[in-house]
Amino acid sequence: MKTLCSKLTSLIPHHIFKLSKETVSQPDQLDLAAAYLKHLTERIEKLKKTKDEVMKSVEPSGRVTETAAAPVGLSSPVVELRDLGSSIELVLITGLNRNFRLYQVISILEQEGAEVVSASFSTVGGKIFHSLHAQAKLSRVGVETTRVCQRLQELIR
Repeated sequence: MKTLCSKLTSLIPHHIFKLSKETVSQPDQLDLAAAYLKHLTERIEKLKKTKDEVMKSVEPSGRVTETAAAPVGLSSPVVELRDLGSSIELVLITGLNRNFRLYQVISILEQEGAEVVSASFSTVGGKIFHSLHAQAKLSRVGVETTRVCQRLQELIR
């Protein structure tokens, strides 16, 4: 059981723990894991709702209906940055009239100590969904995600 609890704790991102994982008791680690799983479940439901709203605005033929330009609850642009320990996941949602280039986003990530591993985009309706995955160049140093997020907000607004 101790090994399984340790493995479960290792799967929880480090930013969830306010203190070091070693200083938190095992029952508290299990409580944090349960809370984190609940958070992920709620997030999945929220993302499913957003996806359903966007997909309702796209006809089966692939043509966009009028509501696709501004789905309810999805204002453009959106910057979502997830810290996954030594790696980060970035999701940018913009309109078709975006005023930045993808290389500018990659440059910001690299200047802040991250190395982009993969980047992709897709267009649904009047929105462009960019997805980037990056790793810290130095895993011990990491990447300051709040600064990255701030710089990206400035870039895309």
